[in-house]
Formats: sequence, C-alpha cells, structure tokens
Amino acid sequence: MEKKKTLVLGASVNPARYANMAINRLLAYGHPVVGIGKDKGNVGGVEITMDTPPMDDIDTVTLYLNPRNQVPYHDYILSLKPKRVIFNPGTENDELEEKLEAAGIKPVIACTLVMLGTGQY
Repeated sequence: MEKKKTLVLGASVNPARYANMAINRLLAYGHPVVGIGKDKGNVGGVEITMDTPPMDDIDTVTLYLNPRNQVPYHDYILSLKPKRVIFNPGTENDELEEKLEAAGIKPVIACTLVMLGTGQY
C-alpha cells in the first residue's frame, strides 16, 4: 500500500474529535501525518502546530474546519500542491473546491475514516 503523507488541518488533541481519530487511524494504517490546529499538542507522537510551515511532500490534506475557518488557509493549502483535499462531513466549501480544481488539485467529498476503513484511501 502506498504511504500518503497527510496534513490534518483542524487537528485536535481531544480524543472525542474526528480530527483526533483521523490522526490515530492514519498512523495505524502507516501514513505519515502532519497536524495543524488551533492549539499545540501531541497526538500519537504527531506534533500539532499552529504554524503553517512550507512543505513540499504532502499527498493529501484532510479538512476538519468549517468553511469559515478554512478561509485563512486557502492560499496555504494551494501552496502545498497536494494531490487531493478531502472535505470531511461539514467542511464542504464550493469556493475552495473551485480554487483547487483550477490549480489541478482534486477535491474529494468524503470521510477520511470511512475511506481508510473501506480501503479507498
């Protein structure tokens, strides 16, 4: 299975949050993970930062931010040039989807946890 370096945007140290579950599940499936959230912390050995560092090897960005909270990250996501961006339930955003498509990045409306569980990740 191909390992896909994934940025979890909206990462959380709260184990009840889907972003937290996604980090743990991605790690369990062997994918390298980077986390950016509103609070610093650590989930399963993944340092969650509040910064937006340049990265050149991100395969997938998975979103756990509502559309309003995504706005400050639009240019950052585009700058990473990921192959795809997963819009988890509640994160759907027509404006960002259009920007991604214009940049040749595939928007995926899906749930990261379901994709992993069904082998579609």
